Amino acid sequence: MTQAARPVRIPPLPADQRDERANELLAPIAVNGRDLNIFTTLVRHPRLFSRWSAFGGTLLRRGELSDRHRELLILRTAWHCRADYEWGQHVAIAGRAGVSDEEIASIVEGPDAAGWAPLDAALVRAADELHRDACIADGTWSVLAQHLNEHQLIEVCMVVGQYHLVAFTLNSLGVELEADAAPFPK
Repeated sequence: MTQAARPVRIPPLPADQRDERANELLAPIAVNGRDLNIFTTLVRHPRLFSRWSAFGGTLLRRGELSDRHRELLILRTAWHCRADYEWGQHVAIAGRAGVSDEEIASIVEGPDAAGWAPLDAALVRAADELHRDACIADGTWSVLAQHLNEHQLIEVCMVVGQYHLVAFTLNSLGVELEADAAPFPK
């Protein structure tokens, strides 16, 4: 199901309806002075939002995986979950992290697409295996472990899990796409 077919079930909280707590929670995560729909929707549950955004922020801004590797995992997870919103946001973030347009297109093809470096293919495969089997297979783990340290290996699982949670939530709530979001691939 694509975003266009999903009704908005819980809309973003309008600026004129935000209390002091909502404004405090949103202020540090504004993007270029703009409040994103993901945040203005989820801030409707302030206690949950504050804890979730701290965890997500740790993975996104303070994790030990490279930005590029994290974004490969996020985009493949968004693809599996048909998460239009996450795809639209993370295509831009991935580009800034050094993921090429060709590699973004290869995310849709998967780990066997031509051109992946061994670690990149293993990351895409890990996202597939976690989505399908809830566990990274031994062969994939072996490749990952040749390139990543223990903290990074833990983060691989946490990033995929976090973005499943985000995808399930945004898809179910019908969070509106941002006007400048990259379109979900056909």
